[in-house]
Amino acid sequence: MASVFTKIINGELPGRFVYRDEKVAAFLTIEPIAYGHTLIVPVEEVDRWTDMDPALWAECNAVAQKVGQAIVEAFGSERAGYLIAGFEVPHAHIHVFPANDMSGYSLANVMKMDETDPAQMDAAAEKIRAKLTEYGVNTGVDA
Repeated sequence: MASVFTKIINGELPGRFVYRDEKVAAFLTIEPIAYGHTLIVPVEEVDRWTDMDPALWAECNAVAQKVGQAIVEAFGSERAGYLIAGFEVPHAHIHVFPANDMSGYSLANVMKMDETDPAQMDAAAEKIRAKLTEYGVNTGVDA
């Protein structure tokens, strides 16, 4: 059975993509720590990051770094938080989010899906895509 992330990647469920190529996808989480909270996901369905092919893991991290740089600039945060949890969806993923302190490192602090503002979510995705494009990154995503 396909994971929810595979369904998003395949277009079976909606997603706010900020980056996509044949191996890695990046899209906003539906329950963010802060607006701009992005998930970096391999297209290939792998449950645990420790089981991922090292080359694919490196590609995921390269995308996470670019997205993190875009998040810092787009949202004016001190840092880009980086977190691997992996219990909520059985498909390896990296959380990258605007961070000004350690509060973002607890997923207990997320905004619930029905508490987020869809317009702010759309704007956050656009800000990240715009920064990536400014850096010369082909996001592979039509806005």
